[in-house]
Amino acid sequence: MIPLGDNGTVEQAVVNVNGVISDSASAVVSVFDHGFLYGEGIYETVRTYNHRPFLLDRHLHRLRASADMLGLTIPPTDEALANAITATTDRVTFQTERYIRLLVTRGVGDLSYDPTSCATPTIVIIVKPHRENDAAVTTDGIRIMLSSVIRNHPDAINPRIKSNNLLNSALAMQEAMRAGASEALMRNHRGELSECAQSNFFLVRHGIAHTPPLDAGLLEGITRNFVFEIAKVAGIPVSETVLRAEDLHSADEMFLTSTTREILPVTRLDDHVVGTGAAGPITRALASAFHKQARTLSGL
Repeated sequence: MIPLGDNGTVEQAVVNVNGVISDSASAVVSVFDHGFLYGEGIYETVRTYNHRPFLLDRHLHRLRASADMLGLTIPPTDEALANAITATTDRVTFQTERYIRLLVTRGVGDLSYDPTSCATPTIVIIVKPHRENDAAVTTDGIRIMLSSVIRNHPDAINPRIKSNNLLNSALAMQEAMRAGASEALMRNHRGELSECAQSNFFLVRHGIAHTPPLDAGLLEGITRNFVFEIAKVAGIPVSETVLRAEDLHSADEMFLTSTTREILPVTRLDDHVVGTGAAGPITRALASAFHKQARTLSGL
C-alpha cells in the first residue's frame, strides 16, 4: 500500500501514469506531452458507490466519443481501462468513496501540431477521496451566478468534447468565486442558457423539470441523462427546452447535476432567492430516486 496523508488533499491521491502507480509527489508527465503543450487531451470523472465505479461503461463510451472528435486513438480496450482503474484504486488506504479522474492525451511528441509526431497516447488515472455534499447543502442549496463568460462556440471548440482544456470553464468559475457563488451558469453565443462551468443545469416550472437541449452547446452529462431515466420511473416530466435569462425569474426550483455533486439544489441566483429558498419537492424527489437507484446498481 502507498502511504497517504489524512487531510483529504492531493497528498492522499494515488496516480497511475501509463501503468506506473505512485503517490502524487512521484507521478510525472513529460513537459513534451501534447496535453501539457497544447491541451490536446480528454478526460472523464467517475465516482464510486460501495467502492465501485458508478456508470463506468457510460463514462468510457463518452471518453471514446470525445477521442474520436479529436482524432485521438485509445489503444486499450474498455476492459483494460477498467482493470487499470481497479489496479489503481486497490492501492489506496483511505476508506471513503473514491473520486477517479481518467485522462488521455495525445502523448509525447515534437513541438508541432502534427499529431503523427506523438507515437503513443498518455493515460493517467488519479484516485483520491471523494468529498460528499455537505448535508446542509442538500437542503439549503447553493448560490450560483449568471456568468458574463460565454460558453465556447461549437464551431470553435465543441463543448461535447470533454477536453482537458478547461480554460473557458475556469474563467467562468473564477468569476463566480470572486462573487461568492458556488457555480457559474453560462450562456451560448445566441444568449440561450447552456450549462454551468462544472455541471448541467435544470429549472423547474409548474412541476416540469426543464434543461437546455444539446444544441445549446453543452456537454451531454452522464448524470444529466441518468436523471431523465429516474425521472421517468418517478413520474416526473423532464423536457429539453430552450431557456433564456428571463426564464430564470419564473422558476419554482433549480438544481444542478454532475458526477460528483449528484443532484444539488440551487436556492440563490445572484442576489435573488429561488422558490422558497430551500430544496423544492421536485428536486428532493429526484435526489431521492437518484440515491435509491445508485445504491441498487452498486449492490448496497
